[in-house]
Formats: sequence, structure tokens, C-alpha cells
Amino acid sequence: MSATHDHDHHHGAAAGWVLWSAVALTLAFAGVEAGVGWWAGSLALVADAGHMVNDAGALVIAAVAGWIARRPASRVHSYGLGRAEFLAALVNSLGLLALVVWLAVSAVTRLQAPQPVQGEAVSLTAALGLAINIGVAWLLSRGEQNLNTRAAMLHVMGDLLGSVAALVAGVVITFTGWTPIDPLLSLAIGTLILVSSLRLLRQALHGLMEGVPLHLSLEEIGREMAGVRGVKSVHDLHVWSVASDEIMLSAHLLVEDMRQWPDILATSRALLHERFDIGHVTLQPEADIHVLHLRPVPKTAGGEAHGHDHA
Repeated sequence: MSATHDHDHHHGAAAGWVLWSAVALTLAFAGVEAGVGWWAGSLALVADAGHMVNDAGALVIAAVAGWIARRPASRVHSYGLGRAEFLAALVNSLGLLALVVWLAVSAVTRLQAPQPVQGEAVSLTAALGLAINIGVAWLLSRGEQNLNTRAAMLHVMGDLLGSVAALVAGVVITFTGWTPIDPLLSLAIGTLILVSSLRLLRQALHGLMEGVPLHLSLEEIGREMAGVRGVKSVHDLHVWSVASDEIMLSAHLLVEDMRQWPDILATSRALLHERFDIGHVTLQPEADIHVLHLRPVPKTAGGEAHGHDHA
């Protein structure tokens, strides 16, 4: 157990180092990109910086979630603090929606009143941003692969497109002087941020409302559990998550013979873990009253039965 714990702790620490390194790189260059974009008059560059902050937020959520997952439960928080991941995602998504509104208003204003843009500075900065994003993606691919890091990787891949859009805007302005390309591509980057932020908002609200994880089907889980040998039916089935990768399940099982319960419990737990990756399971057995035998009721000396039948 000690060796296993040390091994898990080593991998968790390594994964945390990778994520925090990616956060530092992303935030550092987002600040540079935003500053250059403001100086060069490029809304597309500022939009790409906002998208990189989006990525950094996703990476922070993944890193914090990994740290929280290693925190033990307490008497005050018996489930641990995994729900903090959903709260962070909610704040992150709301901030991103505010950024999208600002980008849209600024882009429309720029289209109505075009402003000069330093195309060369935009191109060089966007190219460097593209290289940074490739480096962050490489870092994430070298770390531990779990649900959080895969989600962070998707954010970074989306930001690669944002860097490409800003690079295209800089090149077009440098060689043609057509400045409307800058606000137009900033709207495209804003659309990318909108899609990812709405997805993040949906996941956060769904988790906070203790919804069934989006990749699972309650009906399918119930059918599989009811198919276990010795189980007649399943009811009061609940599936929820306290963190994105920590799923809980509770259910009542109507069984044919209570003597089979140890085997039914072991089989059900194995099924839920292997088929649906659900590790925290609470199952309540219930006997089928239609197959219970009544005990004989003692009779008095006069041959009359007294008292009630008991199962």
C-alpha cells in the first residue's frame, strides 16, 4: 500500500508540475500578446490573448482539481472538495461570456470606424503565440492523461486556431493594408471562445445541480444492473458526480433470494466499475415479499391461532 501510494503521489505531483508549467507559459504570453495587440491596434491579437486566458483558466481548473482530488475527506466535507472544480468552471465560463460581449462590441465599432493596425508586429507576435501553444500542447501530451488534461488539451488546440487567425490578419494587413480583416477575424476568435465557454457553463451547471454525468445514460445503467443474476428489478437509482472524474451511484435492488446478496453485490460493483467507470457505489438490497415463507403461528390449547404472521 505504501509503495502504491508513493507511486500515485509521484505521478500526481508530476502531472501537477506539467499543468502549472503550461499555465505559466500561457498566462505569460497572453500578457505579452495583449500588450502588443493594444499597442499595434489589433483587436484580433487582443482577442487571441483573451482566448489564451481562457486556456489558462481551463488549465488552472485541471491543476486545482488534481490537487483537490488528493485531499482527503473530512468530518465537515465527507465527500471532499471536488465540487470546487464545478464552481471554478462556472466563474471561468461567465468571465469568458463577458469577454465575448466586449469583443463583439469592439469588432462592430472597428468595422464602422477602421483604425490603423501594425501588421508586422501582429504577425510576429501571433507566430510566437502559435509556437507557445504548440509547446503547451506538447507539455500536456507528456503528462498524465485524464479527463481534466484531455479537456485542457482541447482548449489549447482551439487556441491554436486563434493564433492562426491573428497571424492571418497580420499578414493580410502587412501585404494589402486591408484593416477590416482584423475585427472580422476577432469575431471568429470570439465565436470559438463563445462555443467553449457555453460548453464549460453547461458542464458546470450540470455538475452543480448533481445531474447524471453527460456521457452516461441512467436507463442503460439500470438495465445492466437489472440483468445481474438474482436481481428482479432496480429502483431509486441515482447517479451524480462530486468531481468530473469522481462518479457516485446509489440504488435499491429487489433480489430473489437474500442469501445471494454477497454475490449480487460483488457482481454489481464489478459491472459498474468496468462498464461505466463508477467506483463509489451504495446498494440497498430488498427482499421479494412474494417468495418469502411464513413461519407457522403457534396455537393455543384450544387450537386457535393467536398473534400475527411474520415474514
